[in-house]
Amino acid sequence: MTVTDDRAGAGATGGPTASPDAATEVVTPVVPPPAPAGPPIPPIPPHLLRRMPGRAPLRREPRRGRWWVGASLLAFSLFLLGFITHVTVFSSIQHDRAQSLAYDELRSSLALADIPVGQLLNGKLVEPGTPVALLEIPRLGISEVVGEGTTSDLLRDGPGHQRSSVMPGQNGTSVILGRQTTYGAPFADLKRLVPGDTIQVTTGQGTHTFTVSGLRRDGDDKLPLVGDGEGRLELVTADGLPLFPSGALHVDAELTSPVVDTPTRVMSVEALPEAERAMGHDGSAWYTAFFAGTFLLAAIGGAVALWQRWRRGPAWIIGVPVVVTLAAVTADLVMNALPNLL
Repeated sequence: MTVTDDRAGAGATGGPTASPDAATEVVTPVVPPPAPAGPPIPPIPPHLLRRMPGRAPLRREPRRGRWWVGASLLAFSLFLLGFITHVTVFSSIQHDRAQSLAYDELRSSLALADIPVGQLLNGKLVEPGTPVALLEIPRLGISEVVGEGTTSDLLRDGPGHQRSSVMPGQNGTSVILGRQTTYGAPFADLKRLVPGDTIQVTTGQGTHTFTVSGLRRDGDDKLPLVGDGEGRLELVTADGLPLFPSGALHVDAELTSPVVDTPTRVMSVEALPEAERAMGHDGSAWYTAFFAGTFLLAAIGGAVALWQRWRRGPAWIIGVPVVVTLAAVTADLVMNALPNLL
C-alpha cells in the first residue's frame, strides 16, 4: 500500500493550491487631490455668534483691573473735556449772544425813555436781568451792557449792577460786578487799570464819566463814604488765578461829571441776599447740577457698554458727542453753584 505525504506537496508549492476563482483582489485606495490653497476663513465675530439660534451664550472673561482704570480715566477725561469746552467756548458764545440781545433792548429802552433809573420801576423792584446801563472802559476795550442783579446766573450774561447800590452817576457808590474767567470774562483785565484811567457809563440819565483812583483787594482798608454831591463807581471781580480765586478785586473810580438826581432807595446793603454779594453763590443750584451729573454718568455708562459690545469706531462716533454735550450742560449748571465772579 502506498502512502502519499501531502506535506511534501504543500512544501513544494509553498501552500495549498488555490483555484483562480478564489484569488483575492487587492484594491488600492484613491487619495483625493489636495484642495487649492486659499485665504484663511476669518472667525465669526462674537456679536454675530450671540445672534445665531441655538448658540450657547459666550462667557465673558473677567476684566482686568487696569481695564476698569482705563475706562474710569476715559470717562473723567470726557467730562473734563466737556467742562473745558464749556468754559472756553460755549460760555463765551452764550455771553456774546446775551450781550447782543441786551444791547438791542437797552437801545429801545433809552429811545422810549422807560429804562429804570432807580431800584423801582412803576412801583415795583426792577426785574432781575433788565439792562440798565452801558459800561465802557477805553483802555481795556470793554463795552458791556450792565444788567440788574448780581447772582451767578445773571452774571453769565454780562456785568451786573448790585441792587442795593445807586445807579452810576447818582449820589453815592454804584457797585458793578463782573466775571473774571468764564462767560466772556468781561472783567478779566481790571487789574491793568491804573489811577487816571477813565470809565464811561451810559444810563437813562445820560453819560457819566469816572476816573480811576485805585485798586483794592480783600483785607485792604475801605474807602470813606461818599459825601453829598459826590458819586463813585466800584467795579468788582475775582482776584488771583483763573478759577482759583484768592478773593475779590475792587476798582474804585470817582465821578468827574455832574451828579444826577438820586431816587429814594428801598433796599439797603444789609437786605441784599448772600448770593448777590461779591463771591456769593447759590447753594440750591447744586441740586440741579447733581441731577445733570446723574444723566452724565448714565451717558458715560452707555458709552462704555457700546465700547464693549460694538466696534470702537461707532462707540466713539455716538458716545463722545453725547457725553461732551452733557458734560457741557453739567458744567454750565455747576457754574451757577460756584462763586459769581469766576
